[in-house]
Amino acid sequence: MTCIEAFVIVDNAGSAASKEGTMSSTAYPPLVAYPLSVRGFFDQPSRALWLVKWLLLIPHYIILVFLWLAFWIVTVIAFFAILFTTRYPKGLFDFNVGVIRWSWRVSFYGYAALGTDRYPPFTLADVADYPARLDLAYPEQLNRWLPLVKWLLAFPQYILVGAFFGSGYVVATTMQDGRAVSYSTRSLIGACLLIVAIAMLFTTRYPPG
Repeated sequence: MTCIEAFVIVDNAGSAASKEGTMSSTAYPPLVAYPLSVRGFFDQPSRALWLVKWLLLIPHYIILVFLWLAFWIVTVIAFFAILFTTRYPKGLFDFNVGVIRWSWRVSFYGYAALGTDRYPPFTLADVADYPARLDLAYPEQLNRWLPLVKWLLAFPQYILVGAFFGSGYVVATTMQDGRAVSYSTRSLIGACLLIVAIAMLFTTRYPPG
């Protein structure tokens, strides 16, 4: 699925990037017009840096603790703003999206994906040339009452993702050179972010399956 793309990791050798390894937004045409776009461009990380990434990411982890505390406070404020005005205040929306965007970059650099060796920037803003990007369209108007039941509507997705995380791996099969090849991955970041987008009031659109 793409957003817009829900979640995609692209190898620089593949069709979603040029020969120089730059990112292309046109290689994957949108299949589902969903407001959340989560993209990751695999850029051949080194063989050994993963051993110390946990140490390099400590400053990010410390900052993210405080950012996520602020995130939940802002979300409560946004909840009542939507309830009374049907609008998500733009400043609060940009902050919350920025926190999720920052977390996605850290996850992509770190052990959720190990997709790049480029150190994540310390910013809530989108960084156009960073391999991991997240965009979320601003909703001009939201349903006044839907925030009261979104947790219930997202429940099937919680169960599905919880089951995947409980098993530890997702196993898939693809065809290569006419033969079936099975592989496994632990990356469900895209699914989690879709759920966060609904649970945190960002959109009235239910995540595609």
